[in-house]
Amino acid sequence: MSKFIGNLLQLVFIVVFPFILLIRTSVYLHVNEQLIPWACILGGALFTIVLIFLYLSIFYGKLIGKDSGSFKGKAVIATIIVIVYCAHGLFYMSGKNFKSDGLRSEILKVHPILRLGVSTLTHLDKSLIITDTNRLPEDYRKMGLPSKSHSLHFKQSNGYAHAIDLRTNGRNEVRNFLVRVYFKLMGFQTLRHVGTADHLHVSLLSHDRPGAK
Repeated sequence: MSKFIGNLLQLVFIVVFPFILLIRTSVYLHVNEQLIPWACILGGALFTIVLIFLYLSIFYGKLIGKDSGSFKGKAVIATIIVIVYCAHGLFYMSGKNFKSDGLRSEILKVHPILRLGVSTLTHLDKSLIITDTNRLPEDYRKMGLPSKSHSLHFKQSNGYAHAIDLRTNGRNEVRNFLVRVYFKLMGFQTLRHVGTADHLHVSLLSHDRPGAK
């Protein structure tokens, strides 16, 4: 039984790893190379295409028992998989994962890397709820909170907000902990704090305000 579970975990890791690599590479390119948002995504996507191509070359033949096809065929399949994954993650997220319909329409104002990181997690955590995305300074006054001049919820110079809030109330604390671990492993910043309600604040480094979270 333990061997079966071990093999199953290995299979899950092999399947999931390319997409973890895509997000982690994109974050690295953003933080260390300071590339524009879509160049970071493209860089992560290219690494992932190469890895899936290698998967098709190594594992497909072993599983099917015959040649895995031409170089061009494998490259096309790998590229299609990554394009579909990115397109779905960047431009579609179920309405069930938003506190309100208004937030769903605002998600495109959030940095693409952060959107991709959140949408990937929703495949594993269907109950994940986004409670806030981009804001304006007056939004803090409406909520009865002190206005913040360096909030990463504000639009940065690249045109995107760099932070979102996730619901923690009413959720198992183990699940909340694992969500936080996931984002940290992906290279994002996290803060558990109380504003209008207890929530997990997740952000991507802004080169405009390096110290801000």
